[in-house]
Amino acid sequence: MRRLYALAPLLLALLVVPQRALAAAPLPSGPSVSHALQSNPQITLLALLSLLAILPGVVLLMSSFTRIVVVLSLLRTALGLNQVPPNQVLIGLALFLTFFTMAPTLSRVETTALQPYLAGRINLSQAATRAQVPVKAFLARGTRQQDLAIFLDVEHAPPPKSVQDVPLSALVPAYTISQLTLAFEMGVLLFVPFVIIDFIVASVLMALGMMMVPPTLISLPLKLLLFVLMDGWGLVVQTLLTSR
Repeated sequence: MRRLYALAPLLLALLVVPQRALAAAPLPSGPSVSHALQSNPQITLLALLSLLAILPGVVLLMSSFTRIVVVLSLLRTALGLNQVPPNQVLIGLALFLTFFTMAPTLSRVETTALQPYLAGRINLSQAATRAQVPVKAFLARGTRQQDLAIFLDVEHAPPPKSVQDVPLSALVPAYTISQLTLAFEMGVLLFVPFVIIDFIVASVLMALGMMMVPPTLISLPLKLLLFVLMDGWGLVVQTLLTSR
């Protein structure tokens, strides 16, 4: 629970406070903040509410969740299934796959920033600065250069010498756009074989004069059979875990 209390101010400092302000601000160290949180129920509640308010945005914009859930939704549409699997299943699967892909980054944040902060060896500003290093490295791996250049040009920022010089205000939206682009590219590849099956079935039915038979009545079981025989779920999940 102590880590949960300390995570809220750390995330606030990481996302809200500019990097230059973090380097200059003498913020309190870990034990004093943790003791204040545990001794005052109102501060504890405020810290938990702050954490809950920040987490959805972090999960959506600073992880692979958006790409995964978009690809899974496009896969369901390509198969011609409206509500199977249901949204709860897709979101739950996307969350667990996101935690799996983010595990190395979260582990580095905990080792380099959260644990020293809780032990009192560094203050909050130093912890937030350390936490930015693995987070920026993860975001940069999934960001296209042309997308990042758009936001750097709008901000009139000088060309960064390294990934750590890129501000999160430009890196986070560039990462999100890159992930959406990659998700749409994967969606196109998923649609192609199923569209071909729909086209073949519709052509055969028209050639046989069975125009009153809905093509989806024949193509849907064929698409499901092809997807199962190809171990579709395994291939899609493997691609999602290995792609950036």
